[in-house]
Amino acid sequence: MGRLSTLFGPERVAVIGASESEGSVGRAITENLLESYEGEVLAVNPNADEVLGLPCRDGIGEVDSPGTVDVAVVVVPPQIAVDAIRQAGEVGIGNVVVITAGFGETGSDGAARERELREVAEEYDLNLVGPNSLGVMSTPKGLNATFGNEMANEGDISFMSQSGAFVTAVLDWAAERDVGFKDIVSLGNKAILDEGDFVEEWGEDPETDVILGYLEDIEDGGEFIRTSREVTQDTPIVVVKSGRTDAGASAAASHTGAMAGSERAYEAGLEQAGTLRVESVQELFDYAQILSGQPLPDGEEIAIVTNAGGPGVMTTDAVGDSDLSLAEFSDDTFETLQGTMPEAANIYNPVDIIGDAPAERFESALETVLADENVSMAVVVACPTAVLSFEELAEVVVEKQRESGLPVATTLMGGKSVGAGQEILAQAGIPQYFDPARAVGSLDALTEYRNISEREFQEPDTFDVDRERAREILQSATRRDTNRLGVEAMELLDAYGIPTPQGAVVDSPGEAEAIAEDIGDNVVMKIVSPDILHKSDIGGVEVGVPPEEVRDTYEDLVVRARNYQSDATILGVQVQEMVDLEAGTETILGMNRDPQFGPLLLFGLGGIFVEVLEDTTVRVAPVSEPEASAMLDDIESAPLLQGARGREPVDRDALVETVQRLSQLVTDFPAIVELDINPLVATPDGVKAVDLRLTLDQEEL
Repeated sequence: MGRLSTLFGPERVAVIGASESEGSVGRAITENLLESYEGEVLAVNPNADEVLGLPCRDGIGEVDSPGTVDVAVVVVPPQIAVDAIRQAGEVGIGNVVVITAGFGETGSDGAARERELREVAEEYDLNLVGPNSLGVMSTPKGLNATFGNEMANEGDISFMSQSGAFVTAVLDWAAERDVGFKDIVSLGNKAILDEGDFVEEWGEDPETDVILGYLEDIEDGGEFIRTSREVTQDTPIVVVKSGRTDAGASAAASHTGAMAGSERAYEAGLEQAGTLRVESVQELFDYAQILSGQPLPDGEEIAIVTNAGGPGVMTTDAVGDSDLSLAEFSDDTFETLQGTMPEAANIYNPVDIIGDAPAERFESALETVLADENVSMAVVVACPTAVLSFEELAEVVVEKQRESGLPVATTLMGGKSVGAGQEILAQAGIPQYFDPARAVGSLDALTEYRNISEREFQEPDTFDVDRERAREILQSATRRDTNRLGVEAMELLDAYGIPTPQGAVVDSPGEAEAIAEDIGDNVVMKIVSPDILHKSDIGGVEVGVPPEEVRDTYEDLVVRARNYQSDATILGVQVQEMVDLEAGTETILGMNRDPQFGPLLLFGLGGIFVEVLEDTTVRVAPVSEPEASAMLDDIESAPLLQGARGREPVDRDALVETVQRLSQLVTDFPAIVELDINPLVATPDGVKAVDLRLTLDQEEL
């Protein structure tokens, strides 16, 4: 049992703010508890002697044996709610559900009140739900500590929602479709308990088969990923994430920041967490029903059995739109179907047993295809006819699914005639959909979860780096009172073992000439100024400068910079060995720090095309070697790295290691807000970081 077991399975519940006033929340919660809860309900209200037949106490401290109260539900006004929570903590109540609104969602006064609430909850180590919550439910105990108008049906799905209104809507929707739940929680403002706490709790709960969530944000993205990765090895998590926005990207100072906005962080984070993300309530419960009721497939091959050609084609199209594939039947299967099906039937997948098929013909066809070793799952598609009983067909499907042990979904494309058959299927855990695409999509989700459950997560590598040297370089920005660094910080990459071209930043023509002579070949020269971001646009970059022209070029670059911006801070000129771009592929490697998930790594096609093509992929850092390797394969231009059209493949190992080393750098230093290495040139002989710019949060240094 998890640490929240008494929150969902209490023996005694106290309602602080219980009331008989018509239309009040205190009355609704008390009535809901009295209607179905198996435990004892206690009423607390100093202004009443009795509420709905319950004797009232003036305060929670006056309850007989207050330490035996498992849950306090707080419904009093916000001005006195914090005191009520403190009293609950003082008498040893471990779980508090704060229904009361008027906290962080209402402005500065409410935010201050919520900070005080949080401090009290932390002082007494309370498991606190809310504030601004609809409440909690748990069907095994009949617990309905909410002010909703519907008690959930019993089932094996546990559901959390950041919107209380969404809970009431879902319960109403689910009741009509006989969808059952184990636990339900309205998260509210998440002052203490958040989505990660409930994922952890339900992951340990043997009675929860599927976890569902409606989320508008995630409090601690990194912790959510770590917790969910463990839970999804055994329990699927399906999430609707709303509140998408690109607003954060518009204020970004780097390529990475512009392309790795909040929505991409959630996409990456939820995928790395192992959750199944859906776009609608319908998908949420389509997935939940099949995940809770059907076994996981051992492959992606699907068989279709139908009595209608058109719907069969629709189902085939849906397979084509999914990650599944039509199963190729064995010769034995073809032979059996040919001997048992009418001459007009189609014995190829999809199997069309034609419109006059009774349940017995479905039985024969389904038994045959499910016995084929090339079939991993099946969908049965049936339209109503005078010779087909949906009730008999449902019994056939249940029996054949049980015998085969393979997942099956059904599409009974009728209305009132589906009723009895649908009930039989539901009791056996076989999902039923009117639309064939939903049936295929659900089987696809089952396959996706199988892949998630088989993942082996590897811990990120830790490289031997010069962390103190890196800190000194970052602190140099503070000494210059700037939050931006450019190529003058290339040694930061050297400190973390990321290869850079030979060179240095110098502040005199003579030093520039000396560096060029050490390099011994033509060089690249760039003006170094935190005030000039796009150096090439102002003539601040010269390529292929011979050693004898380095002095003059130095002077030219400084003059151009001054002409462009007279008050710009000029740190000097970078003199750098030339990297053969023709022999390599220009990539970008960067990071943008997301408020919820922390460092978000970005990798993709770089150079001058980065903003045009935006061929990039993202991951939440730190990343392991398999995750870094997967980033290389995710981009559309991956063939360029692999040696397309006669090109020699780049040094993949060096590129993967560089991704990991940058991951370690940005994890080690939370002060780095944004960072771009563009281009990071990948060649058959290794990689080199040619240019760098980053933004710092000086308060984090």
